[in-house]
Amino acid sequence: MGHIHKFIKNGIPIVLDVNSGSVHVVDMLVYEMLDWYPELKAGEIELKLGKKYPKEIIREGIEEIKYLESMGQLFSEDIYDGLTAPRPGENVIKALCLHVAHDCNIRCEYCFASQGDFNSGRLLMDKEVARQAVDFLINNSGRRENIEIDFFGGEPLLNLSVVKETVDYGNRRASETGKNLKFTITTNALLLDDKTMDYINENMYNVVLSLDGNRETNDRMRHFDDGSGTYDVVSQNIKRFIAKRGEKSYYVRGTFTRHNAAFSKDAIHLADLGCKSLSVEPVVAEKEKSYSIRKEDLAVILNEYDILFDECVNRMGTEREFDFYHFKISLDQGPCVFKRLSGCGAGYQYLAVTPEGDLYPCHQFVGDPGFVIGNVFEGFINEEIPETFKAANVYNKPGCRDCWAKFYCSGGCHANSYKLMGDIGSRYDVGCEMEKKRLECAVALQVIKTLKEEENDKKVSR
Repeated sequence: MGHIHKFIKNGIPIVLDVNSGSVHVVDMLVYEMLDWYPELKAGEIELKLGKKYPKEIIREGIEEIKYLESMGQLFSEDIYDGLTAPRPGENVIKALCLHVAHDCNIRCEYCFASQGDFNSGRLLMDKEVARQAVDFLINNSGRRENIEIDFFGGEPLLNLSVVKETVDYGNRRASETGKNLKFTITTNALLLDDKTMDYINENMYNVVLSLDGNRETNDRMRHFDDGSGTYDVVSQNIKRFIAKRGEKSYYVRGTFTRHNAAFSKDAIHLADLGCKSLSVEPVVAEKEKSYSIRKEDLAVILNEYDILFDECVNRMGTEREFDFYHFKISLDQGPCVFKRLSGCGAGYQYLAVTPEGDLYPCHQFVGDPGFVIGNVFEGFINEEIPETFKAANVYNKPGCRDCWAKFYCSGGCHANSYKLMGDIGSRYDVGCEMEKKRLECAVALQVIKTLKEEENDKKVSR
């Protein structure tokens, strides 16, 4: 029999059916019944709750549960167990993370890329490698129409000429081959002058801008080579960029460490700067790092998500409303089943390309020679790596198979598991606890939004 997850948020009893993805707002009677159903018979449940609720109401509650079961919306069967990722050798590439610059103009304390050079020396991609990467993507995308290139670094704007060259070449090749090629870029925002902003807004489908929060938080970890902070320049550039961006997609991404485990204030600061789409994400670093997040930090961090949730609820429907990336969720069982089981597709659908043209499973593995898959000139050379990533799904990772969150987190980030546990098939438990809290907040926000919309519809129809 399938399983459920239930929790109360903002006084609302919520029940999630794990396998079907159905979300139910129930009364407290049904919520309590589910502690014993279906293990206990109807009569035994009546004895458990008879002093608190009338028998007729208890029987009605049991019938409601049975009806939802019959509709496949409660205790539903797991129809995905046994499914796997795409067949061995079938690597249909949907996106490339193009490292146009292994160099950076700031020095972030927690940078996983060794301040931008990925331990390989400071390099810029030339246009020949970039063009070959475009061709590699198109030639290996199979029948996929929608494909993507993410410009990354280091700081990609240090190599803006190659970014522009790649966009021009990519658009031309996409037109020739019937592909829909979208471009995105991740930048620390330091080089965003008006001309560059206009170019990005015209050519980039999505933009990620980096700022950790208020001045104190940001400048502690994100600073120039001389130690001076980046907040003043970056925050002003981001505000100007957002004003120019209009309705086009973007989000401002921050990182929190154990130095600012009380991170909700930084997220709220970003919202108050005018960032309508934002994220503040936990650093992932080795235990010996002073800023790494540890198990003992979880109580504070989980409470911070509650604080941020309350802020999102309070601002809902107002001009001060904002989207927090990890509180956004689809409740319609999308995306495709393989993504729900295996995650982002790193290693066989999504690859990173270095300035020299080497292929890695994703940007976080770049620089580790054990994860070189091939290169854009010769294609896949080490076929074992993609197969290893395909096998890392929620049915093979310890603790994931029976976890209520498995179809939403898809087993978590492979790079985080490898970095902290030494194996992409392992589970990063601290990250799991944070993810489960974020998912509860995300589901509850969606429920509250739906309830408000229904109430407004009722008012209009009166």
